[in-house]
Amino acid sequence: MKKYFFLFLFLTVSFSSFSQGKKAFVLFDKKGKITTYKRLLKASAKADIVLFGEYHNNPIAHWLQLELIKDLEPKRSLILGAEMFERDNQKELNSYLQGTINQKALDSLARLWNNYKTDYKPLVDFALNKKIPFIATNIPRKYASLVYKKGLQVLDTLPINEKQWIVSLPMKYDGTLSQYQKMRKMMAHMGENLPIAQAIKDATMAETILRDRREGSLFVHFNGSYHSDFYQGIYWYLQQENPHLQILTITTLTQSDLKKLNKEAYRQADFILVVDEDMTTTF
Repeated sequence: MKKYFFLFLFLTVSFSSFSQGKKAFVLFDKKGKITTYKRLLKASAKADIVLFGEYHNNPIAHWLQLELIKDLEPKRSLILGAEMFERDNQKELNSYLQGTINQKALDSLARLWNNYKTDYKPLVDFALNKKIPFIATNIPRKYASLVYKKGLQVLDTLPINEKQWIVSLPMKYDGTLSQYQKMRKMMAHMGENLPIAQAIKDATMAETILRDRREGSLFVHFNGSYHSDFYQGIYWYLQQENPHLQILTITTLTQSDLKKLNKEAYRQADFILVVDEDMTTTF
């Protein structure tokens, strides 16, 4: 009997140790050192702007976004914003936040992403419940598509009332930035306009953040990681307009090994969320 008791005890301890050792994610700093959520929270609370770069289908990234703003809300006056909402849908988003339309109406009136209900609705509903502004920062996709097809000059032909949805022209563009060069090389078959179409999204989101941020408030922005990785994209445009801003960046990666950060990801962001590559996705 005693033998079976010790066998049971051994299996219980072994299983417990195994369970505790299996991690879904690890946080690293930009130098590749393992860090903590506590440090991420503390650094975020000191910033003017946080750019949270996500994988759009990664549930851990979406969970951490929600947890971060929940923990920041008692510390700072917040403004939220997201790539997933386009500038011309701000009216509909405001109506939902003010309680004048319900979710069903928002579904029909705004161009919501297919994964909105699982991944972004919790963020918007948090803003609703806490009465926090939520800003639609992105360029309407039809204009980015126009740039991809016909080049940046096509925007000069738009009616004045439509230009309000895009970054003020002329737009700065630096094609030597490594992220745009990487896109050009990886997708050479798609032409030279592809990184420019990416840049106009970055520029529009940065301009919107600068327009709607308030002194003393913390603007937390949710975007695909590519839009802020390596301190480029949205970050670069923000710095061009106001180099004194304290901007903190977060990015998302997946790896098979969570014990150390792949060297090519060093300095990809201030904080790097590395998720087990076997993690299930939301779509």
